[in-house]
Amino acid sequence: MKIIVYVAAALAAFYLGSFLYMSIDSRKARETGLVNGKLRPCPGTPNCVLSEEKGGQSYIEPLKFEGDPLEKWAKVKAAALALGGHVEKESRGYLWATFRTSFWHFTDDLELRLDAGNRVIHVRSASRVGKGDMSMNRKRVEKLRAVFNKNI
Repeated sequence: MKIIVYVAAALAAFYLGSFLYMSIDSRKARETGLVNGKLRPCPGTPNCVLSEEKGGQSYIEPLKFEGDPLEKWAKVKAAALALGGHVEKESRGYLWATFRTSFWHFTDDLELRLDAGNRVIHVRSASRVGKGDMSMNRKRVEKLRAVFNKNI
Protein backbone atom coordinates (compact mmCIF):
# COMPACT_ATOMS: atom_id res chain seq x y z
CA MET A 1 0.00 0.00 0.00
CA LYS A 2 2.86 2.38 0.84
CA ILE A 3 4.39 1.81 -2.61
CA ILE A 4 1.15 2.84 -4.31
CA VAL A 5 1.02 6.03 -2.27
CA TYR A 6 4.67 6.83 -3.09
CA VAL A 7 4.16 6.15 -6.79
CA ALA A 8 1.00 8.27 -6.85
CA ALA A 9 2.79 11.11 -5.04
CA ALA A 10 5.74 10.90 -7.43
CA LEU A 11 3.46 10.97 -10.47
CA ALA A 12 1.51 13.92 -9.07
CA ALA A 13 4.75 15.81 -8.36
CA PHE A 14 5.98 15.04 -11.88
CA TYR A 15 2.80 16.33 -13.53
CA LEU A 16 2.62 19.42 -11.35
CA GLY A 17 6.28 20.14 -12.02
CA SER A 18 5.74 19.69 -15.76
CA PHE A 19 2.84 22.15 -15.80
CA LEU A 20 4.79 24.63 -13.69
CA TYR A 21 7.74 24.38 -16.09
CA MET A 22 5.46 24.91 -19.13
CA SER A 23 3.82 27.88 -17.43
CA ILE A 24 7.20 29.52 -16.86
CA ASP A 25 8.41 28.57 -20.35
CA SER A 26 5.30 30.11 -21.93
CA ARG A 27 6.31 33.53 -20.58
CA LYS A 28 9.20 33.67 -23.06
CA ALA A 29 8.16 35.57 -26.19
CA ARG A 30 7.88 33.56 -29.38
CA GLU A 31 8.20 34.75 -32.95
CA THR A 32 5.33 36.96 -33.97
CA GLY A 33 4.70 39.40 -36.76
CA LEU A 34 3.92 39.28 -40.43
CA VAL A 35 5.56 36.97 -42.95
CA ASN A 36 5.30 38.26 -46.52
CA GLY A 37 2.48 40.56 -45.43
CA LYS A 38 0.40 37.83 -43.76
CA LEU A 39 0.12 36.37 -40.27
CA ARG A 40 2.59 33.61 -39.45
CA PRO A 41 1.31 30.08 -40.29
CA CYS A 42 0.18 27.78 -37.48
CA PRO A 43 2.66 25.05 -36.49
CA GLY A 44 0.24 22.20 -37.27
CA THR A 45 -0.81 21.59 -33.67
CA PRO A 46 -4.41 21.98 -32.45
CA ASN A 47 -3.51 24.88 -30.13
CA CYS A 48 -3.47 27.49 -32.91
CA VAL A 49 -6.15 29.06 -35.10
CA LEU A 50 -5.60 31.23 -38.14
CA SER A 51 -7.96 32.93 -40.58
CA GLU A 52 -5.43 33.08 -43.42
CA GLU A 53 -4.96 29.32 -43.67
CA LYS A 54 -8.11 27.84 -45.22
CA GLY A 55 -8.85 24.15 -45.29
CA GLY A 56 -7.04 22.85 -42.23
CA GLN A 57 -7.92 22.13 -38.61
CA SER A 58 -6.48 25.53 -37.70
CA TYR A 59 -8.82 27.55 -39.92
CA ILE A 60 -11.18 30.08 -38.39
CA GLU A 61 -13.24 32.76 -40.15
CA PRO A 62 -11.78 36.28 -40.15
CA LEU A 63 -13.66 39.14 -38.52
CA LYS A 64 -15.82 40.74 -41.20
CA PHE A 65 -16.99 44.34 -41.10
CA GLU A 66 -18.65 47.16 -43.01
CA GLY A 67 -17.82 50.81 -42.67
CA ASP A 68 -14.66 52.70 -41.77
CA PRO A 69 -11.68 50.31 -41.41
CA LEU A 70 -9.88 52.55 -38.89
CA GLU A 71 -12.98 52.73 -36.70
CA LYS A 72 -13.31 48.93 -36.82
CA TRP A 73 -9.60 48.56 -36.04
CA ALA A 74 -10.02 50.66 -32.90
CA LYS A 75 -13.06 48.58 -31.99
CA VAL A 76 -11.24 45.24 -32.33
CA LYS A 77 -8.36 46.55 -30.24
CA ALA A 78 -10.83 47.62 -27.54
CA ALA A 79 -12.46 44.17 -27.74
CA ALA A 80 -9.09 42.43 -27.22
CA LEU A 81 -8.40 44.64 -24.20
CA ALA A 82 -11.89 44.00 -22.81
CA LEU A 83 -11.22 40.24 -22.94
CA GLY A 84 -8.08 40.67 -20.82
CA GLY A 85 -5.46 41.07 -23.52
CA HIS A 86 -2.30 43.10 -23.06
CA VAL A 87 -1.08 44.89 -26.20
CA GLU A 88 2.58 44.07 -26.79
CA LYS A 89 3.00 45.71 -30.19
CA GLU A 90 0.88 47.71 -32.56
CA SER A 91 1.82 49.10 -35.92
CA ARG A 92 -0.14 50.16 -38.96
CA GLY A 93 -2.71 47.41 -39.49
CA TYR A 94 -1.06 44.89 -37.13
CA LEU A 95 -1.63 44.17 -33.45
CA TRP A 96 -0.02 41.61 -31.13
CA ALA A 97 -1.60 41.02 -27.73
CA THR A 98 -0.92 38.44 -25.05
CA PHE A 99 -3.38 36.63 -22.81
CA ARG A 100 -2.83 34.61 -19.66
CA THR A 101 -4.88 31.48 -18.99
CA SER A 102 -6.70 31.59 -15.69
CA PHE A 103 -5.45 28.46 -13.92
CA TRP A 104 -1.87 27.68 -14.97
CA HIS A 105 -1.14 31.19 -16.26
CA PHE A 106 0.10 30.00 -19.65
CA THR A 107 0.74 32.87 -22.07
CA ASP A 108 -1.05 32.82 -25.43
CA ASP A 109 -0.52 35.18 -28.36
CA LEU A 110 -3.25 36.92 -30.36
CA GLU A 111 -2.32 38.64 -33.60
CA LEU A 112 -4.58 40.72 -35.81
CA ARG A 113 -4.06 42.04 -39.33
CA LEU A 114 -6.32 44.60 -40.97
CA ASP A 115 -7.23 43.88 -44.61
CA ALA A 116 -9.14 47.09 -45.33
CA GLY A 117 -9.63 46.32 -49.02
CA ASN A 118 -11.48 43.07 -48.29
CA ARG A 119 -13.21 44.46 -45.19
CA VAL A 120 -11.83 41.78 -42.86
CA ILE A 121 -9.53 41.56 -39.88
CA HIS A 122 -7.45 38.40 -40.03
CA VAL A 123 -6.72 36.69 -36.75
CA ARG A 124 -4.17 34.26 -35.35
CA SER A 125 -4.40 32.95 -31.79
CA ALA A 126 -1.86 30.43 -30.51
CA SER A 127 -0.57 28.85 -27.33
CA ARG A 128 3.16 29.20 -26.79
CA VAL A 129 3.70 25.73 -25.31
CA GLY A 130 2.19 22.30 -25.59
CA LYS A 131 0.10 20.81 -28.34
CA GLY A 132 -3.44 20.93 -27.01
CA ASP A 133 -5.34 23.79 -25.46
CA MET A 134 -8.87 22.43 -24.97
CA SER A 135 -9.93 24.81 -27.81
CA MET A 136 -9.05 27.88 -25.73
CA ASN A 137 -7.65 29.82 -28.70
CA ARG A 138 -10.69 29.08 -30.86
CA LYS A 139 -12.98 30.09 -27.99
CA ARG A 140 -10.98 33.29 -27.45
CA VAL A 141 -11.41 34.28 -31.10
CA GLU A 142 -15.13 33.54 -30.97
CA LYS A 143 -15.45 35.71 -27.82
CA LEU A 144 -13.49 38.43 -29.62
CA ARG A 145 -15.86 38.10 -32.58
CA ALA A 146 -18.91 38.40 -30.30
CA VAL A 147 -17.58 41.52 -28.58
CA PHE A 148 -16.47 43.02 -31.91
CA ASN A 149 -19.85 42.36 -33.56
CA LYS A 150 -21.82 43.72 -30.61
CA ASN A 151 -23.62 46.94 -31.56
CA ILE A 152 -22.18 47.12 -35.07
